Amino acid sequence: MMNKINEAAEMLRNHTGHRPRTGIVLGSGLGKLADSIANQDVISYNEIPHFKTSTAIGHKGNLIFGTLANTEVVAMQGRFHFYEGYSMQEVTFPVRVMRMLGVERLLVSNAAGGLNPDFNVGDLMIITDHINFMPNPLIGKNLDQFGPRFPDMTTVYSKSLRSVAHKTAATLGLELREGVYVAETGPTYETPAEYRMFRMMGGDAVGMSTVPEVIVARHSGMEVFGMSVITNCAKDLGDDCLNDGDDVVKAADKAADAMTEIFKALV
Repeated sequence: MMNKINEAAEMLRNHTGHRPRTGIVLGSGLGKLADSIANQDVISYNEIPHFKTSTAIGHKGNLIFGTLANTEVVAMQGRFHFYEGYSMQEVTFPVRVMRMLGVERLLVSNAAGGLNPDFNVGDLMIITDHINFMPNPLIGKNLDQFGPRFPDMTTVYSKSLRSVAHKTAATLGLELREGVYVAETGPTYETPAEYRMFRMMGGDAVGMSTVPEVIVARHSGMEVFGMSVITNCAKDLGDDCLNDGDDVVKAADKAADAMTEIFKALV
């Protein structure tokens, strides 16, 4: 695994002169945030050793180096998911490569179903904590070069970055939600009974990504900020409210402009 990580990182070092300290993972429908990155150097995942192919709706499959708010960044325009048939090591591989490139801060985004009855489609939710129903990506031999065998997960999502996001939203006249993100494997959307269970457990939003990358990022000492776009009506799912992948992407597109401004402040 270390050889693969080093090979990918070396290829990217040779390809670009950018040396970012901030990495961004853009989820379903949120890839257009990448349009705000200046001085772009776009590399298809297919060109990077050991990277996989994004097959999910709304994931273009590019690694973009450039500047956002005059700060060097590297952004994943689309991520990998466990439900695509990839192992957890493959899902989180890009985060490991980012760390080898010197990235110290990871900003992650996703589209999620709203469990909290106060949430509406289009709301932006800052992730304060998570509940994980996926296999842990750290299972297996520990990569000591990145972090300890038993990393602490007491404070996963940076309080200081969350504070910056709230202050930025206030200047823009935006109201941000906060809550707990529940991660499960997919690819099926959850049943009404599962939605009720997740809500009773303390979840505010549910999705099929993000937590594996976050665990690996924290394992390697990276500061993490997470944000969900509430894109479907999980809270009152019924015969007249069915989940649809295309609708999720459309809802995420509408929220991308607001998220872009917040991410600019965070880099």
